[in-house]
Amino acid sequence: MSDRILGAVCVVVGAGMAWAARGYVAPISYEPVGPSSFPMLMAGLMAATGAWLVVKPGQRGFAMARTQLKPFAMSVLAVFIYAGLFELLGFTVATTVMAVPVGMAFGGGWKKSLLGGIGIGLALYLLFDKLLDVVLPTGILSFIFGGR
Repeated sequence: MSDRILGAVCVVVGAGMAWAARGYVAPISYEPVGPSSFPMLMAGLMAATGAWLVVKPGQRGFAMARTQLKPFAMSVLAVFIYAGLFELLGFTVATTVMAVPVGMAFGGGWKKSLLGGIGIGLALYLLFDKLLDVVLPTGILSFIFGGR
């Protein structure tokens, strides 16, 4: 039953995110995608997966066990730290800093989590900044990527 409650909460939160993001507009249109596209995509994915949890065939309910609480709490804390350090450190470094504790929370060693975080940070930076032309902060690596 608790997985259906979680699904319903995800649908409501996804709808709230979509409602909040609908008004995101850039004062100057410098990106082909626009500022509301990514939040709308995330809201849609969250609502869709939440709806799937609500209507999926019956299985044993998702119960948050104590063993699952620690990785969840570490992930939430890492996301808040990520949000706080995003502008200062830049996208790539902040993503790496977030990926390490999240990777370790789900059973990865610190070396693999660090390498995965660096890979994810660089790959997503190149994808968004170079291919999709979405401007991301470079932070302390501005000497490598060019200052922004």
